[in-house]
Amino acid sequence: MLSRRYLRIKVFQSLYAYWQSDNASPARIEKELSLSVERTFDMFLSLLLTFGELRHVAELLQEERLKKHLPTENDLKPNQRFMNNPLLKAIAESDRLRMECEKNRISWVGQMDIFLKLYKEIEASEDFQAYLIDREPNYEKDQAFLIRLFSERIANSEALQEEYEARSIYWMEDLDLAATLVKRSLEQMRETDIGDPSLGELLRDPKEETEFVTMLFRKTVEFGDEHEKAIADKASNWEADRIAVSDMILMKMALTEVRVFDQIPVKVTLNEYIEIAKAYSTPKSKNFINGVLDKLFIEMKSDGRIQKVGRGLLES
Repeated sequence: MLSRRYLRIKVFQSLYAYWQSDNASPARIEKELSLSVERTFDMFLSLLLTFGELRHVAELLQEERLKKHLPTENDLKPNQRFMNNPLLKAIAESDRLRMECEKNRISWVGQMDIFLKLYKEIEASEDFQAYLIDREPNYEKDQAFLIRLFSERIANSEALQEEYEARSIYWMEDLDLAATLVKRSLEQMRETDIGDPSLGELLRDPKEETEFVTMLFRKTVEFGDEHEKAIADKASNWEADRIAVSDMILMKMALTEVRVFDQIPVKVTLNEYIEIAKAYSTPKSKNFINGVLDKLFIEMKSDGRIQKVGRGLLES
């Protein structure tokens, strides 16, 4: 299953669109929400594929340089540390990734020029050259380099961004989230992993994702007025219409989540929405949201609106 935080952000964006529109249809917004989740997963797959494309370009260039009329010593004995980077190799040779991409019809066929240009830019960088000549290589350094390569070069490649823009009008909205998923997958890969890497999000359960986002979206809309009044009552010196729209939506979602999803600990819900507020709301939002929700959660536990099941959840 895709990260719950990612799914919450998608629901937040959809609710924002719904409540900011004068005549939005909940059914239409919900359908767009489901498509948005799939679109971002497809972008996640395509970003993972870039590693294999760059490795392939590196192999082709080394073969070409060997065939030069007057090859240099570096041409004859190329440094293969990049191509042999264990994380890069694992992703490039992942059967699981290949099957997911085939199923979703994701590929970079016909885009060799993009990766040739990108690889040459990478190859000319000081970071790349320093990585090649490091005399004390280890897995941690290989991992750190690949994360930097992705964050600084691949995700910020203008050529790739232009290609995504040509494919979808939603590319900018989805790219940051997809890139976050890739970065997290790289961070979670371990040297002790054997065989095809899990790559985190490839183990998703689309049905479980759909149930989570659909229920959270529908119930937040259904409880909208009730929760807005409750929030206004607890927000000292603040009228409901003076609370930032993003803050109000995040708090409505949090109140809905603790009521509807009986196996998600209250503390997890609180922490998640505070973290999302840091990225999507005002600098003071996290403290405001934390204060209001804390009061409401205590009240909802006492009157029975929050009912958790499972060991360790009753008092969480």
